[in-house]
Amino acid sequence: MSHKARQFKRRLRRPFEWLGIFIAQLIFAHVSHRMLFWICDAIAAVGCRFDLYGWKLSRINLRIVFHGRELPRRRENIIIRRAYRNMMRTLGHVFWTSRHAAERARAVGELSEASRDALARYRPAVTVSGHLGCWEILSQLVYLEGREIVSVAKDIGSAGMTELLMKGRRSLGQRIVPAEGAFRPLYEGMRGGADVGLLVDQVVKPKNGGVWVRYFSLPVPVSVAPAFLSAKTHAPILLAWCRPLKDGRYRCELIEEFPWEKGMDIWARTQAVMLALERTIRRHPSCWVLNYRYFRKKPTPEELTQLRKRFEDFKSQTSASQS
Repeated sequence: MSHKARQFKRRLRRPFEWLGIFIAQLIFAHVSHRMLFWICDAIAAVGCRFDLYGWKLSRINLRIVFHGRELPRRRENIIIRRAYRNMMRTLGHVFWTSRHAAERARAVGELSEASRDALARYRPAVTVSGHLGCWEILSQLVYLEGREIVSVAKDIGSAGMTELLMKGRRSLGQRIVPAEGAFRPLYEGMRGGADVGLLVDQVVKPKNGGVWVRYFSLPVPVSVAPAFLSAKTHAPILLAWCRPLKDGRYRCELIEEFPWEKGMDIWARTQAVMLALERTIRRHPSCWVLNYRYFRKKPTPEELTQLRKRFEDFKSQTSASQS
């Protein structure tokens, strides 16, 4: 599809996006948590049925997660349906927590002992997650621990639409900064004692500050911001996710700590974080956003050669440190 065709498609879609956001604000913020889930699950069920491209992409991503191995079709379908449901519930929380934010976040979320202990040990910290579980509740739980947190948000549709969505996210008190030019406010926030909240599995072009890493054995360009901020401020990277519980609540669980190290390799630290996230996604694929084009960018031959060498060196160093 050409650039002009994509722009035309976005313009056609925009009125429907505005309508969807208006309805979500009108309804989601004023219902119970159980009703929120019922509505989100119904929307997810419709999306599963009619989003043919998203379903196809989900199936491709799921097979990438399992190294190209095809799961039994019934199991694949169950995982994809649950992934749609988890994604829709997460988006629903953006609007649901726009009213009585602190009260609602406390009611539906909790921190594990390990994550609470890690936050108590470090101030500030670079807190990171992926499109896994309920990332919207995650940053709110950190804020409710008495921490100031600065998060980054990418543009969603038009500037007006993005601002409308960010208004709900700011309702609890966390600071939201736009992705473009985000490094300076993030760095200044950390120098003032604030934590940083970032999603690490978003595609970031190398010209915009991304580096090529291996993610599920495929090349993907991701941001070096977490590792760079850790190196500049001597703060650790805390990788966590908000795990859905059977009772409809969420628990923030620490995946791994990455303490600051003198002379640390920015690329190697970025790669290590992505591999740790990858291991968690393999255990909980239905909690990951499967219909996102994580692998849409392709490296040049030179970039691919450099990535292969870096990764081989990384594996050698990792093996040496573990032996």
